[in-house]
Amino acid sequence: MEAGMKTLWRMLPWLLLALFAAEIVAVLLPRRDGTFHVREWGRLPALLNGRIQPLDSVGRNALLQIRGTGDVPLQEKKAWQFWKHPPKLRSFEWLLEVMTRPERADQRPIFLIHHPELLDTLDLRGKGTARSGLHYFACNDLKPVLAEIEQLGRSAYDAPSRDAFQKQALKLANALNLYQRLKHSLRPDPGDHFARDLADFELAMPAGLAAARARDQGKPFDQAAFDRLLGHVSRFNEMARLAYPLLVPRPDAAASDERWATMGAALMESVRSGTIHPAVRHHAEMADAYRHDRPDAFNRALAGYRAWLAPHFAKEVRKGRAEFYFNQVKAFLHAMIIYLGAFLLAAGALLTLHLAPGLSEALRRSAFYLVLLAGAVHTFGLVFRMALEGRPPVTNLYSSAVFIGWGAMVFGALLERVFRLGLGSAAAALSGFLTLIIAHNLALGGDTMEMLQAVLDTNFWLTTHVVVITLGYSATFMAGLLATGYILLGLATPLLATRVGHLNMGAILHNMVYAIVCFALLFNTVGTVAGGIWADQSWGRFWGWDPKENGALILVLWNAAMLHARRAGLVRERGFMAMAVFGNIVTSFSWFGVNMLGIGLHSYGFREAAFPWLLLFVASQLLIIGLAFLPRPKPLTRAFGGSGGSD
Repeated sequence: MEAGMKTLWRMLPWLLLALFAAEIVAVLLPRRDGTFHVREWGRLPALLNGRIQPLDSVGRNALLQIRGTGDVPLQEKKAWQFWKHPPKLRSFEWLLEVMTRPERADQRPIFLIHHPELLDTLDLRGKGTARSGLHYFACNDLKPVLAEIEQLGRSAYDAPSRDAFQKQALKLANALNLYQRLKHSLRPDPGDHFARDLADFELAMPAGLAAARARDQGKPFDQAAFDRLLGHVSRFNEMARLAYPLLVPRPDAAASDERWATMGAALMESVRSGTIHPAVRHHAEMADAYRHDRPDAFNRALAGYRAWLAPHFAKEVRKGRAEFYFNQVKAFLHAMIIYLGAFLLAAGALLTLHLAPGLSEALRRSAFYLVLLAGAVHTFGLVFRMALEGRPPVTNLYSSAVFIGWGAMVFGALLERVFRLGLGSAAAALSGFLTLIIAHNLALGGDTMEMLQAVLDTNFWLTTHVVVITLGYSATFMAGLLATGYILLGLATPLLATRVGHLNMGAILHNMVYAIVCFALLFNTVGTVAGGIWADQSWGRFWGWDPKENGALILVLWNAAMLHARRAGLVRERGFMAMAVFGNIVTSFSWFGVNMLGIGLHSYGFREAAFPWLLLFVASQLLIIGLAFLPRPKPLTRAFGGSGGSD
C-alpha cells in the first residue's frame, strides 16, 4: 500500500502536467469552418485605429467596448453553473450579422447597463436580460429611448467633471454610436440586394453625371436620370459619414495613409471616377450572400476577394491571419487558468508540509511544472503579440501588465528552482494570475494594439527603458508578494518556524525577498537612467521632474532605503517585510498612479476608472502592513522569530 502511494505521488505531477498540456494542444489545433466560411471572413484585413487588423479584431474590440466580453452568449446560465458551456456567437460572426442582418443583431442583448439610476431614468426595469447581477439590453429594447440616451451622452460629454451616472450614460451613448456605425460599414440601409443596387448605380452613372454637369451649367438636363443617381449617392453618402472600419484596399493610392477607405468613401469616389472599385463588388456579393443564406455564393465571393487581395496586399493578409489565430488561441486566458491551478497546488503543498510530506512534495512539484507550462503559454502570447505589433513588449498599460506578470513568473520560478519549498511557485502563479486579470480589465477599453502615442516613437533607449524598468516593477511586486506571504503565514500558521536545512522557513523567505529587492534596485536604476537618455534624445532634456520620472525615482530610492535599513540594522525580518509590502504601494503609484494625474508627458496612459481600484489596493497593502506588527499568539511567536531573532 505504501509503495503504491509513493508511486502515485511520483506520477501525480506528470499526470497533471499532461492534463493541462493536452488542453493547450487542443486549443492550438486549427478549427474547421462550417457551411459559411465565416472564420475565413474573420481573417480578412481591415484598417482601424491606424493599424491593419482582421475583421475578427474589429468585432472583438467593439464587443469589449459595448458588452465587456469578446463574444455573445446565445443561452444564459447562472453564475454558479461553471460547468456549463452554452453556445456563443463569436466576435466575427456577430460582426458579420450586424453588418448584413441588422434586424437579427438588434435582438441580441449586448448593451450593458448596471447603474440603477440610469436604469430608472430610461425606464428599463424589468426589460432586457439579467446575468450575474448585470443587465444586458438589445438595441430593440433601447430604440424607444435613443433620443434620451443621446441627450444624456451629450450632457455628460460637456460636463467639466462626471459622476458615476454621467460616466455610465456617456459609455452607453458611445456604445450605441459604435453599433450604428458598424451597421452602416458594409452595406447601405435600407437595402436588401446591395450587389444589384451597385449594378443599377453603375448603369445610372453615365446619364446621371451628364445630367448633373448640365444642371450645374444651367442647361436643360434629364431630371429622372439625375434623381436616379442622387438616390444612390444619398445612401452612399450616409455610409461614408457613418462607416467605421476601412474595408476597401486601394493599391494605386498615392500615399500610404490613403491606401484604405471605408465602403462609403470608396462608393463616393466611384461617382468621381465613373467606375466601381473591385473590392466593393466582392464585399457586396459577400454581404448579399450571407444576408440571403446562400453559403456557396458567399464562399465563392470570399475566395474571389482573397485572390484579388493576394498580389497587392499579401503582407496585410498574413497580418490578418496571424492576429486572427492569436485571438482564437487566447494564450493569456489559458495561462491565467493554469496559473490559478498552480497556485492552489502550491498552497496545498505548504498546508500539507507537516501532515503528509509525500503528498506535499508531489503537490509542490506539480505546482512547479504547471508554473513552467503557464509560463511557456504566457511567453508564447507575449512573443506572438510582439511580432504582431513589431514593437517591444511594453507599449501601453495593458502590455505592461502582461509583461510584469511574465517577469514575476520568471523570478518566482527561479526562486522555486533554488529553494524548492513551494513558495516561489505560489508567488509566481499568484502574480501571473493577478496581473493577467488586470490586463483583461484594461482590455475592456477596446484595441490593445493601437498605434503608439507620438511621444513613444521607438528607439533603442526607449526599448531598453520600458523593458528594464518593467522588470523592476515585476521584481518589486514579487518581493512585496513574498513579504505578504511571510506576514500572513506568520499570523495564521506555524510554517515560518519549520526547519529547512540549517534555516527556518521565515529566514528563507527573508533571504528570498532580500535577493529580489537587490534585483529590483538594479533594474529600476538602469531603467530610469535609460529613460533619461531616451528623454534627452526625444525631448532635449535628461530630466524634467515629470510625474512619471518622479515616480521612477521614488521607487529607486525606496529600494535603496530598504537595503540600507537592513544593512544598518534599522529593521529586522518583520520590519524588512513590512517595507517590502509598502514597496507594492510605491510601485503601483509609479506604474499606474502618476498616469492617473492627467498631467505631464506620460499622461497618455490615464485610466480614470482604475482609480478606485488603486485606492482599494493601497488600503489592502496598508492593512497587511498593520497585520505585520500585531502581537503573535504564543504558540506562533517562534514563527516570526527567524534565524536572527528579529522580533
